[in-house]
Amino acid sequence: MTAIAARLTRPGFAAGGALALLFVVSLVVGVGDVSLSRLTHDPEAWRLVFASRLPRTLAAVLAGAGLAVAGLVMQALARNRFVEPTTAGTDQSAAAGVLLMTLLWPSSSLPVKTAGAAAAALAGTSVFLAVAHRLPPNQPFLVPLFGLIYGAVLGSAAMFVAWQADLIQFFEIWTRGEFSGVLRGRYELLWLSAAMVALAWWAADRLTILSLGRDVSIGLGLDYQAMMRLGLVIVSVVSALTVVVVGMIPFVGLVAPNLVTRALGDDLRRAAPWTAFVGAALTLGCDILGRIVRYPYEIPVGTILGAVGAALFLWLLFGRRA
Repeated sequence: MTAIAARLTRPGFAAGGALALLFVVSLVVGVGDVSLSRLTHDPEAWRLVFASRLPRTLAAVLAGAGLAVAGLVMQALARNRFVEPTTAGTDQSAAAGVLLMTLLWPSSSLPVKTAGAAAAALAGTSVFLAVAHRLPPNQPFLVPLFGLIYGAVLGSAAMFVAWQADLIQFFEIWTRGEFSGVLRGRYELLWLSAAMVALAWWAADRLTILSLGRDVSIGLGLDYQAMMRLGLVIVSVVSALTVVVVGMIPFVGLVAPNLVTRALGDDLRRAAPWTAFVGAALTLGCDILGRIVRYPYEIPVGTILGAVGAALFLWLLFGRRA
């Protein structure tokens, strides 16, 4: 037992230390100077940290952890390692939901728009899973291929509606993930993503059984439909929160779960905390990279993750296991 605890503790300290280092770097990297020497004597530096840098860093951590765990749950629901909210029409449905709320109730508050986005994401993801479960199980690539086409159709339809309503600029904000506009008072809804991560960890054992399939799950005494609904709620709420607050962020829900399950296996209770760590570190690291590459200008984190995530996913597909 001591040896097992030591093997688990060493990676835990390493992951926690890496995330803590990225957290500190994120607080000091940017156009405004908040170096340690300035923090010792300038109150303005502290105001900048609490108004902008700290909310931005927390938003990246919360969004990354939530999307990573949502991807892990999504893969269990679909029984396919090549899906995530971005490639299953969930994010596109959430963006369409925000657009619909903006058209029908333009003066509604951000929580109300988030609720509408979550409802739309729930409906869109339900349709995807209903079709995905009918596809041949011996052709795993058909599921992500259908998801890409399905998401593109939903996104194109929403873009057409936005064009007709002269809301293209607003729609692009929801479909392009970036943290540059995150300030104190504009990110707090993302704490609900942490609650969804905790809910996924609480139901991890049942979600692991769910990933074995309908017949096996029912045979083991699991309420299959109830767990499907719970998984859909987790994925939909996290996706809606992320789209409303910071926009679509690709590849986190695809790469982070695959990196973790490749090393630890398919037990969601064991994999969920590590997946949240990897997703948070990946998102925060790419956000820092986006601030550095074209300093003093920024590249949206969605663009950086599109390149980094694609490279990691190709490595997962073609790289050899140790």
